[in-house]
Amino acid sequence: MAKKIRVLIVDDSAVVRQTMSDILSSDPQIEVMSTAGDPFIAAERIREEIPDVITLDVEMPRMDGITFLHKIMSQHPIPVVMCSSLTEKGSETALKALEYGAVEIIQKPRMGTKGFLEESRVRICDAVKAASQARVRRVTANRAVAPKLTADVIMDKPRSHAMMQTTEKVVVVGASTGGTEALRIFLESLPADSPGIVIVQHMPEGFTRAFSQRLDGLCRISVKEAADNDTVVRGRALIAPGNHHLLLKRSGARYYVEVKDGPLVSRHRPSVDVLFRSAARYAGKNAVGVIMTGMGDDGAHGMLEMKEAGAINIAQDEASCIVFGMPNEAIKLGGVDHIRPLEAISREVIRLCG
Repeated sequence: MAKKIRVLIVDDSAVVRQTMSDILSSDPQIEVMSTAGDPFIAAERIREEIPDVITLDVEMPRMDGITFLHKIMSQHPIPVVMCSSLTEKGSETALKALEYGAVEIIQKPRMGTKGFLEESRVRICDAVKAASQARVRRVTANRAVAPKLTADVIMDKPRSHAMMQTTEKVVVVGASTGGTEALRIFLESLPADSPGIVIVQHMPEGFTRAFSQRLDGLCRISVKEAADNDTVVRGRALIAPGNHHLLLKRSGARYYVEVKDGPLVSRHRPSVDVLFRSAARYAGKNAVGVIMTGMGDDGAHGMLEMKEAGAINIAQDEASCIVFGMPNEAIKLGGVDHIRPLEAISREVIRLCG
């Protein structure tokens, strides 16, 4: 029998600790090792036994979660999943958590809504399992399973690849665990006149705007959280808003995006499969697909559909991935044309786009 993933839950709320314990214990692959009401108690638990994964709140008494995270990742790196309510103010805090080495950010489950709690269960358990596989690195001061739906619930599979002629290229990108840093490296390397880019990064609502604004300040291209009907233009990247699917659409020679609600697809919302399927339908051979670090197989089937529609696809290589799940599944399915280390993906994209 496979060894269970042992988790330490750190949160000052007894209600949240109990809810998180119930959610994680419902997964047969996960065991709650212990809980702690603040970082000092957590440190005592870690001295007794090192967990496989820590879930960590941001706002706590005696020591905030970001400070504790930094101490963990600079002294004895352990995969950490930050669990936050992600208020607008907290979004900047969440960005700092990723800089300090948090593997994933998830939203605290709200009480009272059965559907939301079930989606939270799926997301939290998947985040913990992804974190348990992550390659965490020491950082310095600077730095019951729900039904797995496919993209069919959002958009029918393309039936024809015929479309009006256009030479404009568009790049679609999918990422999950470890993707926030991978996207920064990728986007920072692109020239100001890069082809239009549409991105799905698995992240919760209330976080993508601050993430996009941070990247916009770092990159030569502009970066923004996508809004419905935004035009895909050269020199700009659009990032799917958290908790919403993002589709690429086309009217004549104009590419634009549609922000759409709907169920979890491949256990995610936004889903990479949904974006990639829309690229297969509306961009075809004018698309370049990129799949990056992340757990699971979201994007693999959509990438194969893109290839069948004439697109050229790139997967991040295993050595540079935090979790080599999504790229590996796309490779095994046959949807990938090129496998490249993270630092070389931007050059490959520019080459393929001519």
